Amino acid sequence: MNHSIYSADRSTHLKVVAVALVAGIALAGFGITARTSSDEGLTQTARVIKAGKPVVITSSNASLVR
Repeated sequence: MNHSIYSADRSTHLKVVAVALVAGIALAGFGITARTSSDEGLTQTARVIKAGKPVVITSSNASLVR
C-alpha cells in the first residue's frame, strides 16, 4: 500500500478524481433538493419609499431651539 499521493500510480489518481467527482455531484444534488419548493416567496413586488420630514439624531438629551 502506498501512502504518498506523489508516488501513486495512475489508477490511484483516477480513483481519487472519481471519488471527488461523485462527492461533488452528490453535494450539488443535495443542495438543489434542500431548498424549499413553495412558490410563495418567488413573486417580488416593488415598494416605493418616499422621504418624510428630516430627523436629527443626537446622543445628547438637550433640546434644540431654532
